[in-house]
Amino acid sequence: MINVANDCKRLLLEHNINTDSNIDFDVNGKVHSMSFEDIIDIYMQASDESKLVFFSALEKSIILGEVGIENFFEGMGQLLLMTHLSEKFES
Repeated sequence: MINVANDCKRLLLEHNINTDSNIDFDVNGKVHSMSFEDIIDIYMQASDESKLVFFSALEKSIILGEVGIENFFEGMGQLLLMTHLSEKFES
């Protein structure tokens, strides 16, 4: 089985993108930071099919350059935060 997490990180490094780069999110006035690597690691806990979808979307974002990559990780991070917050409210 391929290791999608390593493939994602390798792809970023091949394009001189630091996996420790952070995206900041403002949630009700409190700033939360997540690194690209954190976001990758969290998504790699999903199903194999979801991992491959994530990798495919990451490949496409790299084609768009720096703005595409930032938008990709910002969107993925926002989705994680929304999921976390909705789970918190359901509890």
